Amino acid sequence: MARLSDPVTILKGVGPAKAKLFENLNIFTLRDLICHFPRGYEDRTRLVPIEKLQPDAPACFRAMVMNTPRTTHIRKGLDLTKVQVADHSGRLNLTFFNNKFAAEQLQYGKEYIFYGAVSGDFIGYNMTNPVFEAMDSPPVTTRRILPIYPLTAGLSNQVMLKTVRQAMAVCDTPAEILPEEVRQKYGILPADRAYTAIHEPGSMTEAELAKKRLIFEEFFVFSAGLALMRTARAEKKTEAYEDTDLTAFYGALPFTLTGAQQRAIAEILKDFRKGAPMNRLVQGDVGSGKTMVAAAAAYCAIRNGRQAALMAPTEILAEQHYQSLGRLLSPLGIRTELLTGSMTVREKRLVRERIASGEVQLAVGTHALLSDATQFDNLGVVITDEQHRFGVGQRAKLSAKGSDPHLLVMSATPIPRTLALLMYGDLDVSILDERPPGREDVDTFLVGESYRPRINAFIRKQVAEGHQCFIVCPAVEENEDLSIKAATVWAETLQKTVFPDLRIALLHGQMKGAEKEEAMASFARGEADVMVATTVIEVGVDVPNATLMVIEDADRFGLSQLHQLRGRVGRGKAKSFCILTSHNKNQETLQRLKALCKTTDGFKIAEEDLKLRGPGDFFGSRQSGLPAFRVADLSFDLTTLKEAQQASAEWIDAYGASDLPEAIALRERIGDLFLRAEGTMN
Repeated sequence: MARLSDPVTILKGVGPAKAKLFENLNIFTLRDLICHFPRGYEDRTRLVPIEKLQPDAPACFRAMVMNTPRTTHIRKGLDLTKVQVADHSGRLNLTFFNNKFAAEQLQYGKEYIFYGAVSGDFIGYNMTNPVFEAMDSPPVTTRRILPIYPLTAGLSNQVMLKTVRQAMAVCDTPAEILPEEVRQKYGILPADRAYTAIHEPGSMTEAELAKKRLIFEEFFVFSAGLALMRTARAEKKTEAYEDTDLTAFYGALPFTLTGAQQRAIAEILKDFRKGAPMNRLVQGDVGSGKTMVAAAAAYCAIRNGRQAALMAPTEILAEQHYQSLGRLLSPLGIRTELLTGSMTVREKRLVRERIASGEVQLAVGTHALLSDATQFDNLGVVITDEQHRFGVGQRAKLSAKGSDPHLLVMSATPIPRTLALLMYGDLDVSILDERPPGREDVDTFLVGESYRPRINAFIRKQVAEGHQCFIVCPAVEENEDLSIKAATVWAETLQKTVFPDLRIALLHGQMKGAEKEEAMASFARGEADVMVATTVIEVGVDVPNATLMVIEDADRFGLSQLHQLRGRVGRGKAKSFCILTSHNKNQETLQRLKALCKTTDGFKIAEEDLKLRGPGDFFGSRQSGLPAFRVADLSFDLTTLKEAQQASAEWIDAYGASDLPEAIALRERIGDLFLRAEGTMN
């Protein structure tokens, strides 16, 4: 028997070239192949009489060959084979293109099972290139529930079928990890039966039962992994903070914190007093005041003799945090310094010396904080902003610079609770669901291309009043196949023909890091009137003087992404606006965009986006750390998710550390899952 870890090249017919095609689907081993599940099924078990065949509706039928197939050479590279078949209800003409197999295999007077769709001027007139099997042959493409697999160019469904079947024949299915009591309680199939049925179901009911098992299994493994992480975290000890009096901090604030901010800070202080490392997410909508919560956490750690580190994904965001936190904490006697990759070697060396000595109490920076050259004297709390931009490993690397420091991660991407349970299941969550007083809603409008003159006039009006504008395009460069605006071309058009008297800046993801940082910093300094950009500005850009966001071809973005882009304006005292443009006439698309115009509540928008687009829109798959579920769909499988979470929590509490075969297999699967997820993030 082969092993699940063996490469797919041990299978007959899978050489280096075909293995490369499988790699495009992330299939490297027999386990990967067996776990490459169908995206759907075609029920080919039901046979339809010829007279009942419907145009363009594929179906199976049983028929006899009524004449000897005739092949005609039409031209070089094109041969036509024609044959007539019949059953008790009628006759049908079949045509095959370049199919020697059909010409050789179809025999006069013999019955076959065919599968295809009729076409022509009337029902039953003609069928092109149907698949067929002899009555006495094993059912491969007819008389069965046929799995339809996700494919890549060069790999057909037929090849995938045969390769999966071969893998199932030469090795055992993945080990059982669900305890019998769990399977009985939730009506779950055993592993061997489920893995067989998902690829070769005897009925659609069996396919659904197999799918239910595998969805449950995915959620069970992930939830169990998070439970083990929580358990491991709870076993760690750190010195409890005795001084959690923030009176001086509150007195230094030029405003009163919202109730949500005060609740989040109270939860953090409670964590600090426990004597175990905190792992907490502060999740809040755009403008909800996460930075002040982070400042309170840093202040408390410093007050207790520790250092604090705040890591941001971009230099401009790190610079913004450095400026705002420095102004706030300096009067309280706290020294804050900035550390970024663009600083000179000498500047970085001097800052690192002050951090290592403890002279710097709050270090704000980018990935430069992760460098081996950056050492802390007594790191007490690690804060990461826009947490989904960092992998678990990167957070862990920064945390390793202290002795089990507290961890606070912040995210401005509103996430439905369902998704948050998975994305941040190893963290305690604080929600900021209030906006600081004085922040107005950004008025949002959806318009068509006919409004272009009015949009341009409104841009001029905002600039004339001393404000700045963002214009976001979905593409960097023009694409002949897509009629969407490209940032590079649109910026040039605006500068040359529309606004020759205004200062137009350009920012997109293909620019070098230093160029992007300088373009954004220049705009923040007011050196440009209009910034034409791609979604690179989605996160971490704070330009209070920007009052207008124009999003071109808005139908190309998800609701949550549009909401994040909208959040780049409305950060100052002036009234701000967001204009969505789209020439898409699809009513469902227009309704989706109109939903954004009606609310500025990011959590409501996120719930709607989860229903419409699934979880992928919230995070790029290579940034989030959310594992790529093979069969589970967070938009629809919520009941199964809750059942699996409850089952895994109960079972881990009772048997998680035991030597039961299921427990050992489960721990191995958890290790594989989190290793694979981490590999997609860094």
